[in-house]
Amino acid sequence: MAAVSLHGLNQPPENGLPPPAPEPLPSRTLWQVDGAVLPFLGGFGRYQKRLVALTWIPALFIAFSQFSDYFLLAQPHSTCVHPALSTNSTGVDVPVRSIVESTSPRSLLGNSTHSDSSSTHCLCEDWRFELQSGLQQNVVTQWRLVCDEEWKVHIAKFSLLVGSIFGYLLMGAVSDWLGRLPVLLVCVLSVLVFGVCVAFSVDVAMFSTLRFFEGFFLAAVSLTLYVLRIELCMPNWRFSMTMVASLVVVGGQLLMPGLAALCRDWQILQIVIIVPFVLMLPYVWVFPESLRWLLATQHYHRAKSQMYQIAQSNCVDTATDGTGILSELERELQQKPQTSCITELSSTRNMWKNIVVLCVNSLTGYGIHYCFARSVLEGSTSHLHYYVLAGIAMATCVALFPAVGVLGRRGGLLTFMIITALSSLLQLGLLNLIGKYSIRHDAVLRDTLNRRFSVAFSIIGMFSSHAVSTLSIFYCAEITPTVIRGGGVGLVLASAGFGMLTAPLMELHNQKGFFLHHVILTCCTLLCIICIPLLPETRGQPLPESLAEGEGLLRRPILPAEQHHLLARPEVREYSRVQDTPLHQAVQPGNSTANGVRTL
Repeated sequence: MAAVSLHGLNQPPENGLPPPAPEPLPSRTLWQVDGAVLPFLGGFGRYQKRLVALTWIPALFIAFSQFSDYFLLAQPHSTCVHPALSTNSTGVDVPVRSIVESTSPRSLLGNSTHSDSSSTHCLCEDWRFELQSGLQQNVVTQWRLVCDEEWKVHIAKFSLLVGSIFGYLLMGAVSDWLGRLPVLLVCVLSVLVFGVCVAFSVDVAMFSTLRFFEGFFLAAVSLTLYVLRIELCMPNWRFSMTMVASLVVVGGQLLMPGLAALCRDWQILQIVIIVPFVLMLPYVWVFPESLRWLLATQHYHRAKSQMYQIAQSNCVDTATDGTGILSELERELQQKPQTSCITELSSTRNMWKNIVVLCVNSLTGYGIHYCFARSVLEGSTSHLHYYVLAGIAMATCVALFPAVGVLGRRGGLLTFMIITALSSLLQLGLLNLIGKYSIRHDAVLRDTLNRRFSVAFSIIGMFSSHAVSTLSIFYCAEITPTVIRGGGVGLVLASAGFGMLTAPLMELHNQKGFFLHHVILTCCTLLCIICIPLLPETRGQPLPESLAEGEGLLRRPILPAEQHHLLARPEVREYSRVQDTPLHQAVQPGNSTANGVRTL
């Protein structure tokens, strides 16, 4: 099998055979963006701060679209006004009076949507709907998606999420190939077109199809802004600037109920949350291409003009080039651009493992978050459900600042995953044992105590699982090199989308198999706890630019007393029998006799 060697790596020997020594590359200052280029251009100066602030504004619009399902597809309070007529045994039509007022159309379906009793309950000619989400009419009430038509609501919820998953996977790789800015502008235009068309849908099939494409391009906008923000910042500013953007998203989530109350109609609300994307069209003149991506892919002509622009905006005198960056840039202007693709991960040893671990973390975090939310908010109103989710998201963003500052990326991720696993285990099994053996004779008190403990651990689990998913995405952006950062972050975000899909899937199956679903995700948290220590720590470290730099990120001990032979270091590996192989003797014939090993 052909092996692809990456320059600049010190790879451990395999099967006792040392790999051929790669040709050393000359030290290039242009590749040291965090260590040399950005400090030469003024560090995190006024120019970078202004651009980072410009990435926060669209985060508010993205939040409106991402949380619009809570209002466009909200289940109304329904009452049957005119029951359908049914023919009795004598051939006379009589009204079916078994339909009663319900808080959700799902309660009309019973335990099985195919039973005769359920079909009887859905016999109604005229429904009266009352929405509690601030709107007077939404998609469910306009097309009467209740009873036998309720499954279309779940398909509509799937459409935005599935479109987002494909958008993360495909457009992330495209941004590594064409650049961040072209993808951003094309996707903004597409969001405007498909978002406005959604408001003029004539049926639920057209609505779901257009929502798929809206989610596809909306995910690309979100991903591109996330990567651009990371690549603009110096190491000490990356996490804080990302968390501010997350707080802006939570702010948009909190503003959505008021916006829905002002619009009153779902079509007006859809237009209102899409039209602000027009403000991003001038970004073609204001927002430049990522300088880090230009240098990593050898677009030196475009990088040169941008470097002078940054230096002028940050009031840096480029006449005194003590570091030799500009002179080196002049020598490299004849280089041809070279782009990479996320598929090149298959030729790496460490990077693909790191990204897979973070993908599983992200999927588990978002998936088990729904399990905790259902446990703590079961039976509550939609308003309470919505605001509790927003409040926990805001508390998570605020708590991540000191936690990551003290524990680091890897330590913080491991800590929150342990809390998530403990909360899930306590909620699944231990609480029942505590209630059974502590207050055996008082069933009411036992159930009350069990419920209170379950709610407490669910809230803690929602908090920690949200922290896990948020930190996993950010962690991936720091581990993945610039040449494939869009594709790497897209993989983790797509995994998060698969975790989010568990909520509508459970609703579609009427919560059947929910306990097994929770158990499987709890097992995934235990697996993640084992894998997280294998990740490298990136706090305060420069972003990797090339595949070789990303592959060279190796883990360090978490604890000072950790045994060093657990690390992948060549000097501590021992191969007792592998030196007897004829292949090893052919390459190094003197080793077997020198070491006193008998050869055949």
